[in-house]
Amino acid sequence: MLLSALIVLPILGAVGVGFLPLNGGQVKTAALTLASVLFGLTLVLMVQFDPAIAGLQFVENLPWLSELGLDYRLGVDGLSLPLVVLNGLLTLVAIYITEPTVTRPKFYYSLIFLLNSGVVGAFLAHNLLLFFLFYELELIPLYLLISIWGGAKRGYAGTKFLIYTSISGILVLAGFLGLTWLSGSSSFDYNPALSQGLPIGPQLFLLAAIVVGFGIKIPLFPFHTWLPDAHVEASTPISVLLAGVLLKLGTYGLLRFGLGLFPEAWMVAAPWFASWAVVSVLFGALAAIAQTDMKKMVAYSSIGHMGFVLLAAAAATPVSMVGAMFQMVAHGLISGLLFVLVGLVYKKTGTRDITVLRGLLNPERGLPIVGSLMVLAVMASAGMPGMVGFISEFLIFRGSFAAYPLQTLLCLVGTGLTAVYFLLLVNNTFFGRLPSQFSDLPMVTWAERSPGLVLAVLIVVFGLSPGWMSRWTEVTTIALVRDFPIVKHQIFLQEAPKDTPALPS
Repeated sequence: MLLSALIVLPILGAVGVGFLPLNGGQVKTAALTLASVLFGLTLVLMVQFDPAIAGLQFVENLPWLSELGLDYRLGVDGLSLPLVVLNGLLTLVAIYITEPTVTRPKFYYSLIFLLNSGVVGAFLAHNLLLFFLFYELELIPLYLLISIWGGAKRGYAGTKFLIYTSISGILVLAGFLGLTWLSGSSSFDYNPALSQGLPIGPQLFLLAAIVVGFGIKIPLFPFHTWLPDAHVEASTPISVLLAGVLLKLGTYGLLRFGLGLFPEAWMVAAPWFASWAVVSVLFGALAAIAQTDMKKMVAYSSIGHMGFVLLAAAAATPVSMVGAMFQMVAHGLISGLLFVLVGLVYKKTGTRDITVLRGLLNPERGLPIVGSLMVLAVMASAGMPGMVGFISEFLIFRGSFAAYPLQTLLCLVGTGLTAVYFLLLVNNTFFGRLPSQFSDLPMVTWAERSPGLVLAVLIVVFGLSPGWMSRWTEVTTIALVRDFPIVKHQIFLQEAPKDTPALPS
């Protein structure tokens, strides 16, 4: 019942935090305690998880509304485990960095725990309708967190997010319903064999609905426009969760339900997906270069870096698939660190405008530790060796080049552009002479620095020892593409280890 505990405890915590007679400080202490417990449970799950098994572990299967095909079926494998742990970590970070003076704290922390429950449930659900319910559950808490605690245009940003992600859910549900109906199945339990026997035309139609639905969530160009607005208006803790975890629902869904349920149609459409990835990567990078708001620049960078996952999925080789999972976790850590640091800069200076800020790396009167961590974060995002971002991008490009050499090379250009816009950010903001208006900045305490330091350590540790992360996901991701219908390439069997077990259907 460990998986159910990860879903139910945040809901009970939301109720407890919301209704227990606690004052402001006590509410945050209670929220931190519960978030620590939840993160601890994800670590227990990771320790008990057997990385040598490709299929589901800790399976929980209870009848619910069986006449509708909806059963309570949970399980965890190498595709979901890293994201469950990441969600627990970043939820703890988001609660920790929340200001003690946050208004309506009970409602605020209750919504964060409901968001946590919905995200974990989506990663663990192995019934299509159950996944959809959790996928939609996180929608309302995040909308309220943006609309109530956001910036000046929070209403506009929250409504735009709600509309876009509602359309995403409708398309995903339509794909699920169509697949189950056309396959003649009476159950919505996850089954990779559902599309077998369907003509390629209906398969492509259903796959398009699912890919576009998750493409909105990721987001990929041209469905990206909700993301910069949401990030700019959201508070720093919510931006950490949005970039670090919520976007991964889209990439996870793309792999689990797009590639996993429609292998034949996926291989037919894969060249188009690879080209789409190039457009998204280059657009995200070029748009980031044009920004002067630090937060909006980081938001556009997410669009580009999520495009790498689509390239890896399009290639669908064992190496690229491991890289896709690595990229999801790496982006969660790096974007989380970037938003934490941008939030600190804004808190201490009152602006995020890179045309105004200068010299913040000044060791006496500036923000030297924040600046040093920012340099590390942008180096990781640009794929510098020794950082987790280098490992993920190297695996993606190494695994994708044999299948799509041109698209891979163009995405490599996007990596170069990442260095350009983050060099502009660091050079303009942290180097040069510190202006007089920033000469007496408030001191950054160790309590404020600690979340960034923790994320920075993880970024370096996983960059130097990537096996500590890849061992949890490698067997599952390789098995996911091992039995793929080989349409154009023979590289799948060449790259896959001979002793890797196949993923049971």
